[in-house]
Amino acid sequence: MSAAELTTFPTIATLHAAYAAGASPAEIIAVAYRRIAAVADPGIFITLRPEHDVLADAEALGPFDPDAQPLWGIPFAVKDNIDVAGLPTTAACPGFAYTPSETAFAVQRLLDAGAILIGKTNLDQFATGLVGVRTPYPVPRNAIDPRYVPGGSSSGSAVAVAHGLVTFALGTDTAGSGRVPAALNNIVGLKPSLGSVSSRGMVPACRTLDTISVFAGTVADAYAIYRVMATFDRADPWSRPHPSAATKPAALPPGLRVGVPDTASRKFAGELQSERAFDLALTDLATVVSAPARAVDLSPLFDVASLLYSGPWVAERYQAIRQVIETTPELLHPVTRKIIGSASAFSAADAFGGLYRLAELRRAADAIWSSIDVLMVPTYPRPRTIADLQTDPIGPNSELGTYTNFVNLLDLCALAVPGRFRAPGFPSGVTLIAPSGRDGLLAALGERLHAASEVSVGASSTKVPAPVEASSTAGANEIELVVVGAHLSGMPLNHELTSRGGRFLRAVSTTPDYKLFALQGGPPFRPGLLRVAPDEGTPIATEVWAISAEGFGSFVAGIPAPLGIGTTRLADGTTPKGFIVEAEGLKGATDISSFGGWRAYMKSLAS
Repeated sequence: MSAAELTTFPTIATLHAAYAAGASPAEIIAVAYRRIAAVADPGIFITLRPEHDVLADAEALGPFDPDAQPLWGIPFAVKDNIDVAGLPTTAACPGFAYTPSETAFAVQRLLDAGAILIGKTNLDQFATGLVGVRTPYPVPRNAIDPRYVPGGSSSGSAVAVAHGLVTFALGTDTAGSGRVPAALNNIVGLKPSLGSVSSRGMVPACRTLDTISVFAGTVADAYAIYRVMATFDRADPWSRPHPSAATKPAALPPGLRVGVPDTASRKFAGELQSERAFDLALTDLATVVSAPARAVDLSPLFDVASLLYSGPWVAERYQAIRQVIETTPELLHPVTRKIIGSASAFSAADAFGGLYRLAELRRAADAIWSSIDVLMVPTYPRPRTIADLQTDPIGPNSELGTYTNFVNLLDLCALAVPGRFRAPGFPSGVTLIAPSGRDGLLAALGERLHAASEVSVGASSTKVPAPVEASSTAGANEIELVVVGAHLSGMPLNHELTSRGGRFLRAVSTTPDYKLFALQGGPPFRPGLLRVAPDEGTPIATEVWAISAEGFGSFVAGIPAPLGIGTTRLADGTTPKGFIVEAEGLKGATDISSFGGWRAYMKSLAS
């Protein structure tokens, strides 16, 4: 095997470039199996498909057409609690194993897009754990340093991607299983908005919180995989339509507000190396986002996290494997059995008490999003070693979930992104978190942060590619909307766009025939944009957002007089829909055109 085969990470762009130059899928699959042999880690795969079967799938692909099949010829793996027809599903419990006749909905979407399945990967049994060692099979070795845990529960998937055995792999995420292993193996972990990816065909851990997750070498690849999978599945009772789920990657809004843990919320278990790595990530953030990061008190989020394992939600894990734990408990890993068995201490009344407490804490947590758009936290406080787990099988696992356990309970989306390495040479990373439906925003920020860190991809020597410029125009099922005031990014009413799946496209001025007025009333204070004669106006700064037709309709329905929607002429030659003001609304208004835009005007008031 050549050095290049071992050290180059197979991104989608790299493989598609090779195919366009004449390489065949059979050649790429052969390289993947040579990589697997070279890594020689028996813990990664529970079921590794015979190479000749995979080669047959590769040869059955039609002509190379990445437009029709965006994952054409891309090798991937699936966590072994997700069904693939004809392959056993074990959930890392051999006595539980069954062979499904139907492939999970999300996996089938990937296969239909041209991806090639290599095998099924190891995990913490029944997806219970963040360490990756609770398995009756050989434990996957951390791809960067085998002294440390690989992270779980999606251990095999993360290690397979980190070594470049596959371009991407599916995991699952209930409490951080799609994020912690990513950070510990220097790769990207995408935890989608709940319900945006169908969970049909997945062995549940906590059905109300579970989601299929994505591991990849780059943010661009992870989001591309997500876009293929994200579609409403009526046959899945937990599937929800997400208007922004399959849209193009978003651009980064100029007014983006990023929150970070305040001093009391910085938890690194006393380890300075991890804390310094996070400080370096904050330095990188400052090169990507113009506005200073905002310190946030995370205590409401930590209170939510405590409910997941110390509260009645462990009973949902019990329900998921009730037949096994009540009839053949000896099949379970000792630690898994101990954790899930603790559910017997909770009553039905406790379950309702937990729901009531979560509702209270959710209201407190919701207040965080009034002042920020994205939260950036360490993915884990500090890495833990295999030796740590041998001494204490529970404590290190709980610690690893410090910044992950609250996300699913609060219906948030998250993206784990590698960052500067902590000394001595072990990966660190951050997780970006936002309200449901803002997966594209996280991808836009995460791609830039990943590139700024200047790290390599996984265990390879491939450097993170430069961010791909996002499209500045709306998609086929979207409407372009111009905003000039309180709906600008970072402003008080921007959530009315983002909550409807709106995504930022571009910042552009109007043509010079406009005036901007500060209308009476507020808060929130509102501007009025008025078209005038060319020699009477001036260019006014605006932002253009893309929003679905359905979202546009509900947004327009809430616009109060004297504002309305009309056609706006922009300096780039486009004429999207935008806010206009009635002449009646200008009574008592102040002409603020000289400021060139609402953001500059509001800054003048603040100063």
